[in-house]
Amino acid sequence: MAKLYFYYSAMNAGKSTALLQASYNYQERGLQTLLFAPAIDDRHQSGCITSRIGLKAQANLFAPKDNLLEQVEGYLNQKQELKCILFDEAQFLTKNQVFQLTLVVDRLNIPVLCYGLRSDFRAEPFEGSLYLLIWADEINEIKTVCYCGRKAIMNIRFDAENHKITEGKQIEIGGNERYVAVCRKHFELTEAKL
Repeated sequence: MAKLYFYYSAMNAGKSTALLQASYNYQERGLQTLLFAPAIDDRHQSGCITSRIGLKAQANLFAPKDNLLEQVEGYLNQKQELKCILFDEAQFLTKNQVFQLTLVVDRLNIPVLCYGLRSDFRAEPFEGSLYLLIWADEINEIKTVCYCGRKAIMNIRFDAENHKITEGKQIEIGGNERYVAVCRKHFELTEAKL
């Protein structure tokens, strides 16, 4: 029976690496996967999921206006049977898109694996993550560590002078040059420079 999975973590925990490994495991057994990445993420090559350790794979792009159920149904009408669908940066999904993914699971009986952040730099949930936390059949944390050695569960955004940013738009694409994963204690204690 297919399920909707949400694998979440703070920044730099290896979510994209885990996604690419899961897809590889299916493909190694001759089972077709379909990968999605957000169109908004311009850090790497467009239409490609890239991990920090150098793994990468082609992916379909999704934007907030896209109907993901219709896209999957269209793919099924043109291609062979799908065994798994995987989403990178799933925090960028909308509420409607998460609902559409529940329909992919329940109506089409295809497992959907979503990988993303739980919260933003202000410790607020992303829309996609919030609804994945509510509607996913299985929720799994991918762990990473703070610079103090504790489990990192929060994300800090910082500016060019390494000052913590506490206000601003929720979505600002970046990697290690803009964000750091920290434990709750260091999220609360970090006031000025990192």
